[in-house]
Amino acid sequence: MDSKQHVLIIGKVWPEPSSSAAGSRTLQLADLFIAQHWQVSFACAAGTSEFSTDLRHLGIQTFNIELNHSGFDTFIKSLNPTIVLFDRFTTEEQFGWRVADFCPTAMRILDTIDLHCLRAARHLALKENRDFEWKDLVNDVAKRELASIYRCDLSLMISEVEIDILRTYFRVDNSLLHYTPFLPEPITQAEKAQWPDYATRAHFVTIGNFLHEPNWDSVLYLKQNIWPLVRKQLPKAELHVYGSYPSQKVFQLHHAKDGFIIKGRAENVKEVMLHARLCLAPLRFGAGMKGKLLDAMLSGTPSVTTPTGAESMHGTLPWNGAVANTQEELAQAAVNLYTDKYLWQQAQEHGVTIIRDHFSKEEHEKKLIRTISNIQNSFEEHRLNNFTGAMLMHHQLTGTKYMALWIEAKNKLNQG
Repeated sequence: MDSKQHVLIIGKVWPEPSSSAAGSRTLQLADLFIAQHWQVSFACAAGTSEFSTDLRHLGIQTFNIELNHSGFDTFIKSLNPTIVLFDRFTTEEQFGWRVADFCPTAMRILDTIDLHCLRAARHLALKENRDFEWKDLVNDVAKRELASIYRCDLSLMISEVEIDILRTYFRVDNSLLHYTPFLPEPITQAEKAQWPDYATRAHFVTIGNFLHEPNWDSVLYLKQNIWPLVRKQLPKAELHVYGSYPSQKVFQLHHAKDGFIIKGRAENVKEVMLHARLCLAPLRFGAGMKGKLLDAMLSGTPSVTTPTGAESMHGTLPWNGAVANTQEELAQAAVNLYTDKYLWQQAQEHGVTIIRDHFSKEEHEKKLIRTISNIQNSFEEHRLNNFTGAMLMHHQLTGTKYMALWIEAKNKLNQG
């Protein structure tokens, strides 16, 4: 493997770690590559916002690119990266064929963030008021997402459950998949000693990007089904609802008299978590890993969630709080943890153990770098063994490519 690696990350949006776990994830990967003394660049077709991280301060070169524009072809050929990482499969759909065409020797990596087809399948089952079935996975999102996974040399999976689905249900070869969860810094004893204790903390908290449908559904579920049951037993408790990009429909849920407080964007998620006694995340559908629950563990805050929320986040280790299915079970678990100091302290310790053993940053970073190195050292053989990917890339080049060229020509005519 060439020590002079140059990684180009193509993002769907500019990273906003204060807005979503996906933003934090991108920065964690960039930090890992920088730690290897690799050159890292970031390109994006979206506009920046006031919450976007200034990547240049991290030593990352940034580029603005355009969708359906041949200018990208010149750009990628000139930059000539050794690795191109696509943030989400929709980004690979837009730019993957151009990278393959104009920078064919670059290793193409897809960071799936989560398995979108699984989230869509679970959402469908919820809307139809029934249990999720395996056949729900066979949807249009899956066809696009699996094609993207096959076209890439490697896909980073954040969830062990999702890797298992791809291997067993969709029969994706193991050589194309790599498990890389969130990469949080370990909790130090000094940091733990600074955590506010049980008596100092107060109230409940829930947090999440409101543009993400599972989060919005979770807040509605809390408001309509769970919080009234909790409030009945704890009439002085409050639930503080935080999240980026809140709309008017979110603020309309605010009801101070019932202790349901809409706070909007959290300026500092860790500070919010540190002073809450309990985090609530009753997610009824979704996929991937839940950044809010990781933030809770990193702040010593126990949480109550669903099996979907806790999925792939603790292995066989005890959860840092409670995992429940029904609204009654979720509400009672929340009351029990909130009022029982011993139970709360035990849950907090479980969170520390999960961060140490399940999210071992050093171990997962070493494994990812080793996998990239192994693929690059047998690059030709690796691609020869992925005939399905080569076939899909061929058809994308003769399909998506000409659609993109048609859109570009149309745009030029409109501008003229």
